[in-house]
Amino acid sequence: MMIDTHCHILKEDYDNQDEVIKKMKENIIIVSSASPKDIDEIIELIEKYDNVYGTIGIHPEFADTYTEEDIQKIEKNLKNSKIVGIGEIGLDYHYKDDNKENQKKLFIRQIDLANKYDKTIVIHSRDAKEDTYNIIKTYKKETTKCNMHCYGYDLEMAKKIISQDITLGIGGILTFKNEKNLKEIVKELDIKNFVLETDSPFLTPEPYRGHINEPYNIKYVAEKIAELKNIETEKVLKETTKNAIKLFNLKI
Repeated sequence: MMIDTHCHILKEDYDNQDEVIKKMKENIIIVSSASPKDIDEIIELIEKYDNVYGTIGIHPEFADTYTEEDIQKIEKNLKNSKIVGIGEIGLDYHYKDDNKENQKKLFIRQIDLANKYDKTIVIHSRDAKEDTYNIIKTYKKETTKCNMHCYGYDLEMAKKIISQDITLGIGGILTFKNEKNLKEIVKELDIKNFVLETDSPFLTPEPYRGHINEPYNIKYVAEKIAELKNIETEKVLKETTKNAIKLFNLKI
């Protein structure tokens, strides 16, 4: 079994959404929201497909524009057993950093919801590693599970992150020819700290880079991890699947 722990396979990007999901067959897909407008479609998908689960939350991109109704909508849908996390949420200072306080407030508010409803936190963090780490360390309950999606910082921060019992999402970037940092991290750290993701429709792995990504491509990420750690691909899939089931409390 394969589990794509993070993707965005919504109709705005896929005219073959049904085909993309059915290609995964007995494998699991976790669809993540970024914008509040994604929530309704994610609810439709998890109700339509047995192998699709969801996480819902507000990306830091919307820290200045989200409404109280958006927060209420998230909280209402957290009672759905197939909504397994809050995400993707976090901090992103790459394109906009003059609203750091608004981003932090939104991040903390959604962490509070995760703590309240015992839902896994799915973190987006870009150019904000220290603030992200400090907020998670301060506000996340010890029992609240957490994953840093599309991990992109250095090995030192990775070690700090996993010391807080946070898993690292490993995706297609690992397969890129010029990527060195993530490869070092995968070689150095135990596989118990990783889950697989595609971040579809983005970050398509080799050998299909340049094409739209899809959850089935998770197998190429697993193959690269196997190569770097000198183990069988089946072992990577078995271990990362076990990690994902535990991370998201999946009842499968």
